[in-house]
Amino acid sequence: MKTGTEDKKKLGILAVVGIFALGAIVYMYSELSTPSVPAPVATTVTVPARVPTSSGNGVAKNVGTAATHLDPTLHMGPMLVTESLVYSGTGRNIFSANSAPAVVIPKAIASARPKGPATPVVTAPTGPPPPPPIDLKFFGTATSANGTRRAFLLHGEDVFLASPGDIVQRRYKVGTISANSIVVEDMTDNNVQTLPLISN
Repeated sequence: MKTGTEDKKKLGILAVVGIFALGAIVYMYSELSTPSVPAPVATTVTVPARVPTSSGNGVAKNVGTAATHLDPTLHMGPMLVTESLVYSGTGRNIFSANSAPAVVIPKAIASARPKGPATPVVTAPTGPPPPPPIDLKFFGTATSANGTRRAFLLHGEDVFLASPGDIVQRRYKVGTISANSIVVEDMTDNNVQTLPLISN
């Protein structure tokens, strides 16, 4: 009969757990289905303003923004006051073309167009344009143990270490390298230039 009491205990625990689960489901359903939004609070702002009345005595009235203070009637007194305003500036009247100051144009010292026939300017032929500069910068040398001098060349952000006879960027052939200059040939147009050593 020991098994009967164990079954009763299991059923009791299962019932308690079921009640808690049912309560949690009901609580979650009620929270998710009806969101709690606070009710809007109606505020009434009253701003004192001096508004002339229809009788024109200029008595101060309280004008509010709540629906109970709004007055939808049209008051002709304030409208007539604004219509009777007259522009009284001290300078030029921007609404009148007659009040513009007279513009004084100074006389020309010399004529803008020279008198007489224009002589054409003859320019001598200059020949072919010079070749473009080689786009390399020489900024140092390195000497190996056997005495061969190599040059550090810069093209954009690329750095090259070249010996005499090497080709850089598939275009420039390195010639004589000295301590202060280097001879480079642009093989596309046989342009030979001497690049000086640049200091940092």
